Amino acid sequence: MLTLLLKFLARCPLVILHAVGVLAGWLAWWLDSSYRRRMLDNLRQAYPGDYNRLLGESIGQHGKGALELLAAWGRPAEDVAKLVRDCQGWEHAEAAIAAGKPILFVTPHLGGFDIAGRYVSSRLPYPLTAMYRPPKLSWLEPLMQAGRMRDNGRTAPATGAGVRILMKALKSGEATVILPDQAPGGGEGVWAYFLGKPAYTMTLLPRLAEATDAVVLFFFAERLSWGRGYIVRLFPMAGAFNGDKRADAETLNRNVEAMIRLAPAQYLWSYNRYKHPTGAPTAEEGMA
Repeated sequence: MLTLLLKFLARCPLVILHAVGVLAGWLAWWLDSSYRRRMLDNLRQAYPGDYNRLLGESIGQHGKGALELLAAWGRPAEDVAKLVRDCQGWEHAEAAIAAGKPILFVTPHLGGFDIAGRYVSSRLPYPLTAMYRPPKLSWLEPLMQAGRMRDNGRTAPATGAGVRILMKALKSGEATVILPDQAPGGGEGVWAYFLGKPAYTMTLLPRLAEATDAVVLFFFAERLSWGRGYIVRLFPMAGAFNGDKRADAETLNRNVEAMIRLAPAQYLWSYNRYKHPTGAPTAEEGMA
């Protein structure tokens, strides 16, 4: 019954999904104190003088993001692609494809990131392999996997085996996608400033780019109001990775911050970005 309900919701007009999402966002805000505290803390950290203005919109955007996943995973790929009303910067992907370069697509928890991934996948001439972590709600994983592993979509778990899958795809001249603002496990990152505060930041992405000579493109799907769809925006990386882990992490975070500034209310402020992973040095030690 639950699967049938989710499939029904996936087919609902986007404006309905987003309206339900706004209600769900506010419900989560009032019922979950740890969720509420983390969102407030992260917004205050990033936008100390403006967080009150962003807060109300962010609560609704969180709910929209959760409900639109049903559309991203449950609708045919061509229907998902039709939700994108405009794409800006695709010429950077076209140039990499024409040059025979692999592409490392990078999208943070910003806007409709699963919609963006499905859209990009639909425009590539080869598979797009996405690294993922299983959702906390285990019953969601089959739905998520079914939604992502179709047409040009492939997935790779956030494990050593998954890294090898990504490496193989890039060395074959294909494309991969990584969320750069997930906190990595201990020993898999370095401390670097993110929105003014030390955050344990992955080293995998710069290592993949260096090892495969991949073109790094940042992208996200900006959510339009009233269920009108999305604008996908792609950007070449500002700066360059140089092999220094701390410097590369700072470069990565600066690029992510630049995208967040374009649609700050659509960032996933409830994510525990500043946690201390088991086995990692403390922020004080790492930043010394």
